[in-house]
Amino acid sequence: MQDAIALIEPIIPALRRYAFALVGPDGDADDLVQDCLERAVGRWGQRRADGNVRTWLFSILHNLAVSRFRRTRRRGLGVALEDAPASALAVLPAQEDVVRRRELLRALGQLSEDQRSVLLLVSVEDLTYAETARVLGLPLGTVMSRLARARETLRKIMEGQPAKAARPALKIVK
Repeated sequence: MQDAIALIEPIIPALRRYAFALVGPDGDADDLVQDCLERAVGRWGQRRADGNVRTWLFSILHNLAVSRFRRTRRRGLGVALEDAPASALAVLPAQEDVVRRRELLRALGQLSEDQRSVLLLVSVEDLTYAETARVLGLPLGTVMSRLARARETLRKIMEGQPAKAARPALKIVK
């Protein structure tokens, strides 16, 4: 078990960043990471010995996040006012960095889940295209095309164009 801890511990900050980017500032990123680590430790014996631990952990985290998104979509979100964190009720200072960060997070939120996942894993977590493909269970070409579309869509959103305008419309040829 000591070898598991030694392999997992250095990856925790990257898992937290990815979880925070997936669920946003109002989400439970730390709970998501905790669930991921619990599942990884509990199933350590099921891990492929020749596999990459980092990729395996990101796969677990991603799958847990997708499951939570689906569960939340089915059940809906509901928080009592007294249970809401103070940070959700407070108004942040209107400094330029805070505004730019908020715009970027909002733009990321407008990307499809598929595009956002690929973009975050490659750009933020510095996974290779091949590692990202393994984490998400996709072909390499799909990762590359989703990344290109995600970058283009994000650029257009940040320039003020609506998310739908960022996607080229299909043209019906008769």
